[in-house]
Amino acid sequence: MKKFLTFSAIAIAIIVVLAGTLFFFMRKQTKSYSPEESATYADGDLKIDVIYNRPFKKNRDVFGALVPFDTVWRTGANEATTFETTKELKFDGKTLPKGKYSLWTIPRKDSWTIIFNSEFGQWGVNFEGQANRDAARDVLKFDVPVLASPQPIEQFTISFEKTGEDAEMVLIWDTTLVAAPFSY
Repeated sequence: MKKFLTFSAIAIAIIVVLAGTLFFFMRKQTKSYSPEESATYADGDLKIDVIYNRPFKKNRDVFGALVPFDTVWRTGANEATTFETTKELKFDGKTLPKGKYSLWTIPRKDSWTIIFNSEFGQWGVNFEGQANRDAARDVLKFDVPVLASPQPIEQFTISFEKTGEDAEMVLIWDTTLVAAPFSY
């Protein structure tokens, strides 16, 4: 009986080490194709942190193909994009309370829906390849128009721009630019 317990403990330890190594290797490989990045905006006591993964275009058609129109997108690659703010923000006249959220979008040819969801930390897609988002936990949704980028952008990018007293979150990839203005 003692031999069996010792053998079982060693087998479990080996499985745990192998699983941990496999997880680390797969995460590192995945991140090499779409590296993790952060975008930060700070003004006075407001700080916004966005953590996302930046896929590359790689000569592919992006919006309407790689990222289908009218379908919820994790707004990047790998894990769902996270958005954290230290103050309440106003998007399209609607209030986003201070806190941490996942950021989702629904790209369309002429407009995008921006979605802030109270669940965060999950992988961006489920086993069926659909967005891993519980729509019942959506906190804020609004639409913004699509603009043409002056030149194609190879890697998906999120940034912030100060616009007078307000600011905007800019999402840009390929020839698509979306700006979500906000006040605080």
